[in-house]
Amino acid sequence: MKRLHPACRLLSCSLQVTRMPAMKHASFLQRFLLLLFGLIITTLASSDDQFLFSGFNQSSLTLDGCAVVTDAGLLDLSNGTTALNGHAFYPTPLQFRKSPGGKVQSFSVNVVFSIFIAYQDLRAGGMAFFIAPATNFSDAQGAKYFGLLNEKNNGNTRNHIFMVELDTFKHVELQDIDDNHIGIDINSVISLESNTSGFYEDEGGAFKSMMLNGNEAMQLWVDYNESDTQIKVTLAPINLPKPSRPLLSATYDLSTVLSGSASYIGFSSVSTLINTRQYVMGWSFGMNQPAPSIDISKLPKLPFVGPKAQSKLLMIVLPIATATLILSMGTLVTLVVRRRLKYAEVREDWEGEFGPHRFSYKDLFHATGGFKNKHLLGEGGFGKVYKGVLPLSSVEIAVKRMSHESRQGMKEFVTEVVSIGRLRHRNVVQLLGYCRRKSELFLVYNYMPNGSLDKYLHCEDHRGILNWGQRFRIIKGIATGLLYLHEKWEKIIIHRDIKASNVLLDGEMNGRLGDFGLARLYDHGTDAQTTHMVGTKGYLAPELLRTGKASPLTDVFAFGMFLLEVACGQKPVKINAEGNEVFLVDWVLEHWNNEALIKTVDTRLQCDFSIDEACLVLKLGLLCLHPFPSSRPRMREVKQYLDGDMPLPELRKTELSVNMAALVKSNGPNLVIMSYPQITSSFCMISGLSGGR
Repeated sequence: MKRLHPACRLLSCSLQVTRMPAMKHASFLQRFLLLLFGLIITTLASSDDQFLFSGFNQSSLTLDGCAVVTDAGLLDLSNGTTALNGHAFYPTPLQFRKSPGGKVQSFSVNVVFSIFIAYQDLRAGGMAFFIAPATNFSDAQGAKYFGLLNEKNNGNTRNHIFMVELDTFKHVELQDIDDNHIGIDINSVISLESNTSGFYEDEGGAFKSMMLNGNEAMQLWVDYNESDTQIKVTLAPINLPKPSRPLLSATYDLSTVLSGSASYIGFSSVSTLINTRQYVMGWSFGMNQPAPSIDISKLPKLPFVGPKAQSKLLMIVLPIATATLILSMGTLVTLVVRRRLKYAEVREDWEGEFGPHRFSYKDLFHATGGFKNKHLLGEGGFGKVYKGVLPLSSVEIAVKRMSHESRQGMKEFVTEVVSIGRLRHRNVVQLLGYCRRKSELFLVYNYMPNGSLDKYLHCEDHRGILNWGQRFRIIKGIATGLLYLHEKWEKIIIHRDIKASNVLLDGEMNGRLGDFGLARLYDHGTDAQTTHMVGTKGYLAPELLRTGKASPLTDVFAFGMFLLEVACGQKPVKINAEGNEVFLVDWVLEHWNNEALIKTVDTRLQCDFSIDEACLVLKLGLLCLHPFPSSRPRMREVKQYLDGDMPLPELRKTELSVNMAALVKSNGPNLVIMSYPQITSSFCMISGLSGGR
């Protein structure tokens, strides 16, 4: 809505001047009216705009995707969906410039909002306020791109988008500071400035943090000053006035960002696997003036979250039913005891600190349909994996069910499970938490719809054939994930069980490293202390068999066998017609020595692959399988080889024979042969590989 501009009142005064005698003042009036007319035209062109919404029942907002207005008048940006983005726009574009080519004018925004999430200990969802040149975001992606951008145009100056993100998920690759922050974004979801959500008290200036997804209403102010190009963002609880000190500020000329004279303003939501609701209760805007204050008492109420009120009828009937309850007590106690035994869990005092990462057995039992075989995804030496759907949030999960015989070391194991649960990487399956019941341990992961990689490599009648492009992308993805585990996270993580069956494929056939049930972690700059040898035959490094001590280089060894397995489409160890074990590395080394390495590539590809990429993968696999750890490359170098940023070292046929002789001399021939017969025999018989660095 618009108010009467002061220039109009000035025009009214000028009309009174025209009543003066015409002959006496004609010349003066002509000059005065011409000047006044020009002033009015110039001033009206920059007339102030403002609007105020206290609820949205009678509003004419433009809605897109899953955004709706509820019967109570709330703007619901997600509507409880998990697959669509939601947008809500002010119906007409606003004139942010006084004239074409002019500077963007000062403006102010006030929003009352709330983010609801079914599991407050999990982090998902979020929303954004934005200014954009158009209302079509059909190419935008959800999740980390807030339904406004995508992987290709993120950071493109032609986006002409200004955004304030309310982010409740930490994306490491986008340089997010935490999983509860507000950011100022210019044409990109990598924030220009960001800060943990909260506000500064006017008295004393102390910082008070606030949870964005705390299921509570709060206020947001966004202010832009034309003269000094200052952007200020302020947050506060709904019952407090606007703090004098903003949460964050940045200096940026929005005249270089917003295109044209007019732009659209609105909100967007983020699609997520976890049921999240983003509500807007009130919204005001002012151009060249503060946004109108929002009267909290006139806003629609948020949905009630909490226990239902006790029935008054029950309070009346309860005394009357006392006699009946006494007679039923025996049966009731029996039923309760049986029910508790059915869902009984192992809980100890020290587990209290891990509460948010612990799932109840009851939830997992119902999610998997009682762990019925029809929900079974797979079975291995360490347990069975079931598909499930969490009852409250409808999130699809994978539950690994394992047995443990001893309580010794369980606290240490759970501590590491919880630590690993904080991993966030696109090539790592997220570990959501755990549960303990009697002699069983349950690990809960995000569900990967396309299953494990080994089903595509070794079960022709069960899955489709992966083409070479898909295989090479999966290899590079797993290498990126291992580099993150070994070097880029806050601790060093040794996976200890890298193999094709532990590589899971998401909906877009991207490889994700999963099953961290055997993983161990330790601080950077220290050595791993594990001495208990675990893993899978065919993937175990020689030094691991001798000493039982795992390290990042034992993961590199297993990754080398993984490379051969993906390229050749064969298992590391198989039984031939005579009942003898045949090792894949023997076969590849023999072909390499006979200069026929390319013949080892999976024949099901029917020669439809890149010869250079296939040779790179096979040779890199052999280099990672070097029996001496110091001669293997680290994952940083492996990633550089795969990306073509560094040439692969030449393979030499003399060095390894000398190294293997020294290994036999120092450790005894029997120990070496028992530790890794296929590596010892093949490398000693044929040749050696140069070091990785």
